[in-house]
Amino acid sequence: MGFTGPDRIPLFPLNVVLLPGATLPLHIFEPRYREMVRRCVDEKCEFGVLLALPKGIVRVGCSAEVTEVMKRYNDGRMDVLTVGRSPFRIVDLVNGDGYVNDELLEGDVDFLDDREHRTDTRTKNDLMQLYEVCHTLVFDDYPRNVEGEAAEYLSFVVASTLPIDLMWKQQILELRSEVDRQERLVGYLREWAPHLQKQEKSRARASGSGIN
Repeated sequence: MGFTGPDRIPLFPLNVVLLPGATLPLHIFEPRYREMVRRCVDEKCEFGVLLALPKGIVRVGCSAEVTEVMKRYNDGRMDVLTVGRSPFRIVDLVNGDGYVNDELLEGDVDFLDDREHRTDTRTKNDLMQLYEVCHTLVFDDYPRNVEGEAAEYLSFVVASTLPIDLMWKQQILELRSEVDRQERLVGYLREWAPHLQKQEKSRARASGSGIN
């Protein structure tokens, strides 16, 4: 069996963590990224989204596919809708660090598969219950269509839907086991839910105080 080397893809550092299956609308205005999007649309190829931090970019990101060009502006800007596809790890950066010049950053990357596809029913049920509680507190609405999600994608659905801390979201992206991802989220949401409930009670008291 022959060895296949890393794939070279264009990279887009952003202050977001894109997860597989999650949608990400983007307003594209820099010339290098306008050209990147045009190429990805024409060639039906993907680009990589990476979390940009003050000290540089992380090494694990997620590829994005442009699913729709929603609007084109006369000056070349674009509004596009993308969806996360596959986690990857950077093997080598091609054009520096992406901050020095206006060149498009590219990287040689290895796409990452999960080591195992095992799931744990108890962990999944715990995560579902906590997700429903947190979703209702954050959005004042019950999450829809979650029961229909495949068990191996549940962690990505939960982490991409809730406004959780970016570094926690990055940890979820980097874990290579759905059981590990779900367990990590259960721990996070167990600590987060009481804080959300306190905030909800405070809002309820504040909104009621003007009536008395």
